Amino acid sequence: MDLHAVLPAEQADADPRRLAEFARTAEELGYGGVWLPDHLMPPEPFGGRYGGPFDALVTLGHLAAVTQRIELGTSVVILPLRNPFVVAKQAATLAALSGDRFVLGVGAGWEKHEFDATGADFTTRGARTTSALRLIRHLHATGGAPFEDPYYGHPGGHFAPARPVPLLVGGTSDAALRRAGAVGDRWQAFGLTPEAFAARVARLSELADRPIGVEARIAMGEGSAAVAASDTAAELDSWAAAGAERLAVWFSGDIDSAGERMRALAALPAAAHFLSGDPALPGDSARTFRSTGASQSHG
Repeated sequence: MDLHAVLPAEQADADPRRLAEFARTAEELGYGGVWLPDHLMPPEPFGGRYGGPFDALVTLGHLAAVTQRIELGTSVVILPLRNPFVVAKQAATLAALSGDRFVLGVGAGWEKHEFDATGADFTTRGARTTSALRLIRHLHATGGAPFEDPYYGHPGGHFAPARPVPLLVGGTSDAALRRAGAVGDRWQAFGLTPEAFAARVARLSELADRPIGVEARIAMGEGSAAVAASDTAAELDSWAAAGAERLAVWFSGDIDSAGERMRALAALPAAAHFLSGDPALPGDSARTFRSTGASQSHG
């Protein structure tokens, strides 16, 4: 299992350049990736519930320029609020700029207010998310060949850069699992215990007919960095045993203490072997989930 970091982007008055500092720190400490959430028009101020105010894709473009190794991803872009042709170009551009380190994580969304505020249809969000993912993969693979679809069909044109990007589907419902199985490369859960995650992995095995990467996102609390890090580290073996290939820790809350908490977690022996530099560890990033059950391969 690889340990990743969801960056503390939720303070509207914070200097966005600090996110570059956090990304570099995460890379230096051996975290496998950094992630940013996405909301456009929430009904309440940005914060723990709605993430940060800065556009995730634009910000990750900046982070690509100040890092070299670390994976960069969205957790997650609310895809039915956005034009998927534009997202396809942004994703492929980010992949090119970063040396193929970008992962496009998407979700169907849950906050109806955002759909009403932006003129998007809440009732068809699931179907449009699946169609948009199919379109994005098609554009990246073909460079703009004609595409048949009830939402995003087009007669063809020239699309560039035509570059494959890993597609991650977020969510824990059966609909999200079906979507991951149909059009995703990876699936990310949130708000689950390791035991509940393992049950959802088993459900994904019933719905998918091909290998899907499985991972999760959890939040680290505020307060004492040592205590918060110790509490989080105590859960890591359980997540690895549940089959998580990657675990993204959201260093939410106070941005001034986020770096301290990130360092405190990395310094603990229980967490250190989930950071880069130790290739022989249980649950390493080469493991793949297969639809036949819990079979895994180690590369």
